[in-house]
Amino acid sequence: MKTSTRCVQLGRGNDQFGAIVPPIYQTATFEQPTATEFGEFDYTRSGNPTRALLEQQLADLEDANHACAFASGMAALTSLTRMVRPGEEIVAGDDLYGGTVRLLDRLTSHLNIAVRYVDTTNEAEVREAVTDRTRLILIETPSNPLFRISDIRALSSIARDAGAYLAVDNSMLSPIFQRPLNVGADVVVHSATKFLCGHSDVTAGGLITNDPALHKQFSFQQNAEGAGLSPFESWLLLRGLKTLALRVERQNSSAEKIARFLQSCTRQVFYPGLASHPGYEIHRQQAYGNGAVVSFTTGDEKLSAEIVESTRLFKVAVSFGSVGSTISLPCRMSHASIPSTLRDRLAPPSDLIRISVGIEDVDDLIADLSHAFDCHESHLDTVSTTPR
Repeated sequence: MKTSTRCVQLGRGNDQFGAIVPPIYQTATFEQPTATEFGEFDYTRSGNPTRALLEQQLADLEDANHACAFASGMAALTSLTRMVRPGEEIVAGDDLYGGTVRLLDRLTSHLNIAVRYVDTTNEAEVREAVTDRTRLILIETPSNPLFRISDIRALSSIARDAGAYLAVDNSMLSPIFQRPLNVGADVVVHSATKFLCGHSDVTAGGLITNDPALHKQFSFQQNAEGAGLSPFESWLLLRGLKTLALRVERQNSSAEKIARFLQSCTRQVFYPGLASHPGYEIHRQQAYGNGAVVSFTTGDEKLSAEIVESTRLFKVAVSFGSVGSTISLPCRMSHASIPSTLRDRLAPPSDLIRISVGIEDVDDLIADLSHAFDCHESHLDTVSTTPR
């Protein structure tokens, strides 16, 4: 089946009563056959039929064998980092979500795990950073919010040579547009709060792999730390997955039009669907779409804040991937949690605006942005003509 069909059909026919929509097993515990025999499920922290169905679907959509669903994307990332022991190292991209950087900084300061931040678009730099103590290479591609494109195949080869694992955060594209396991990654990470859910009503995360040993470790952490996704959130996410292909295809189409519009009226646009993007060719070799998030600069931090606050349809909010369009200043919002010691190197530009394109009519969204620019036209013209 094609992916859009699988999104809808997965899980149908599993219910003993023929329910078209899988039921929610909203229970903490399950009755057991006897005092000494256990059934498939005993306690929801350890496993739940609704979460199990979700995990099956997450794995299937990423062409994988195993998946674990967590209470948030950060819970998933935390479980991923548990594979790294004190004295070992992580090589990480230098354009990551602010919460990820905050977590990695805590590993360095509290657990004696070294973290090396490198430009993962530069294979030579990654190879130089890897040592015999490197356990994990962690990247986002496209990265958030500067849309740097890393070559998954090349980095997987570097990881394999070093005896390390490559983990790819695929939250920006979803499995509709990119499946990192198929091009060499060992683990796919998702903030399922984003496109997988798509409705801003679930906080969830996922770790997906074909490696049974890694999956066993992730499952242990999920259970031991109580980080598994609840039955109701699992059910909501199952519902969101049914429309995943439909949503992101519309959003992708609209984002491409908006990116081209932004090129005509802002200093610099970050979007892998533009031929001017430095990672354009590599992106086309490993992805099937460009996503629904676009970033751009104005050249002036105050002007950027005014533009963000002047939009009407784009709501000022953190996160991305919902059916409703949002706009933000990453430096002040999603990436404000980057520790001060790393901010000069890893924080995005203070004038960077990030928009997440929803499913509204694209002409209305462009009109909304145009209105925001018109409100500050004289100032925008001044900074737009300043040499970059």
